[in-house]
Amino acid sequence: MKEPKERRVVITGLGVVSCIGNDVKTFWNNLVAGVCGIDVINEFPTDGYPVKIAGKIRNFNPEEYGMDRHFIRKQDPFAIYAMAAAWQAVNDSGIDAVGPEPNVDPFRFGVYMGSGVGGFDTIVREVGHLSEDLSGKWVSPLFIPNMIANMAAGNVAIKFGAKGSCLNIQSACATSSHCIGEAYRAIRHGYADAFIAGGTEKDAIPMGLSGFANARALSREQDPKHACMPFDAKRGGFVMADGSAALIVEEYEHAVARGAHIYAEIVGYGTTCDAYHATAPRPDGSTQAECIRQALEEASFDASKDELYINAHGTGTRMNDSAETQAIKMVLGDEAYRAHVSSTKSMHGHMLGATGAAEAIATVLALQEGIIPPTINLDDPDPECDLDYTPNRAVEAHVNIGISDSFGFGGHNACVAFRKI
Repeated sequence: MKEPKERRVVITGLGVVSCIGNDVKTFWNNLVAGVCGIDVINEFPTDGYPVKIAGKIRNFNPEEYGMDRHFIRKQDPFAIYAMAAAWQAVNDSGIDAVGPEPNVDPFRFGVYMGSGVGGFDTIVREVGHLSEDLSGKWVSPLFIPNMIANMAAGNVAIKFGAKGSCLNIQSACATSSHCIGEAYRAIRHGYADAFIAGGTEKDAIPMGLSGFANARALSREQDPKHACMPFDAKRGGFVMADGSAALIVEEYEHAVARGAHIYAEIVGYGTTCDAYHATAPRPDGSTQAECIRQALEEASFDASKDELYINAHGTGTRMNDSAETQAIKMVLGDEAYRAHVSSTKSMHGHMLGATGAAEAIATVLALQEGIIPPTINLDDPDPECDLDYTPNRAVEAHVNIGISDSFGFGGHNACVAFRKI
């Protein structure tokens, strides 16, 4: 093994499956245009449900992303979404461990692909089979390999010949931000050259909807296009969404040597725990602030020189948005009012374990394109949420550093910092 040393780390490939686009170009264009992908659920009956909306994947054909019918037929949707996002990112990057002329050592090429739950569809279906016949004879032999949350990462590694470290980080809504951050650290200290990093989720199903709705976490607005309202005084909860996102995280010199396009550099990573409550964030924002501070400090952020974009966790729940606002102010002081902030969840919903990676993509593209995507449905700002949240319309801004915040159930916090290159 090479001697551990600090190295530069960059992003060279992007991939996404979401309710506002099943490719990066469509996803980004819809973010900039303020398009809301949340809609009425029509995949299953919602009569009697207090919540009838979600961000569902539309017009998705797995065969367009390098998967054959045998694989598609056997896999849980969360693994299929992961494969689609990873396939896009790998092809965008041009990284290759299995071709006749590979450009990465397969033993230094890893996968950190997380999921908050794993094969939720599979779990519900097979539990149903067991409840109908307690002998268990109708439980599928594929139940375990399709249900376990690490199988998305495993399948991606198999597909792309990634023989290095392969982990499923599982930290609720912070999952994929942790995957990106830990991939950054592994490369920075010399343990790998590249990772496929991200997250995947298929939770907007009857069991998931019922569980979150009964926990009083979800928005109960009837109009799907105005249901997710981060930082607005009328906000009443988050909106569930399905999806997956993946990034190629790569050592800088390795990327340059093979002529890869570089989107941005990862320059900081923070991670803390609220150590407070199973579902509620720490109200004073102090532990979230420390997470952000760690990322910005490692990024050598200088408020007098840097123009900052913050892709906020911004779920639209009352406690999260106010605590996150306090956290940003704790770290930046008066400079918090100069930062560009937005919550893209207002458009793509909350993809749980996948959302951090999707928002990292939005952050990277904001730096590259010089455009801040908006927070839609922000018509009546909460007085406690008084920062520049980019209400309703995208704005041009020459930001050179961006952070993506993710705060999950269990108090898991992650923040990844990117710099324009």
